[in-house]
Amino acid sequence: MTTLDRTDKKILSILQEDCTLPVAEIGRRVGLSTTPCWRRIQRLEEEGVIMKRVALLDATKVNAKVTAFVSIVTNQHTEDWLDRFASAIKTFPEVVEFYRMAGSVDYLLRVVVADIEAYDVFYKKLIAKIDVADVSTTFAMEQIKSTTELPLGFIPLDKEKGRASA
Repeated sequence: MTTLDRTDKKILSILQEDCTLPVAEIGRRVGLSTTPCWRRIQRLEEEGVIMKRVALLDATKVNAKVTAFVSIVTNQHTEDWLDRFASAIKTFPEVVEFYRMAGSVDYLLRVVVADIEAYDVFYKKLIAKIDVADVSTTFAMEQIKSTTELPLGFIPLDKEKGRASA
C-alpha cells in the first residue's frame, strides 16, 4: 500500500492539471527543492500512483465529434465469454472507456467517432465479433463537464503527520 502525505497530494494535484510543468516549478509550488520533488514524482510513478503522462486532445480538431454511450446486456456470464468480449473490445480504438456494471446493464462503453455513419460501422463490427443479448446506444448532445483529474479529497491524511495510505 502506498503512503502519501500532503506534499504528495499537492504534487499530484499540480500534475493532474499540467504534467508539463518543470520539476523546479512544481517543487516551488509545494515548498521543495528540485531534487526532492523529482524523487517524490519518481516514487509516485514507481508505485503506480502516477500511471502515465499524456496529452489531451481536442476531439473536434481530430474529427472525433460524436460520443456514444453503449449499454450492453448479455445472457452469457462466464469468464471465458468475458475474456473473449474484453479482447474484442480492446481491438476497437473508438472505445475509449469500458466498464463492467452492476444493475440492469452488464457493460458500458464510451465510444468516440467522427459521425453517426462511423458509429454504424463500429456497431456492425462489434456485433460481428461478439454475441450479445442487447445493445442500446445513447448519443451525447453536449459535453457539459469533462475532466481527467481525479478528486484527491478522498486520500485520508493522518492529522498529526500529514501522512496517508492509498
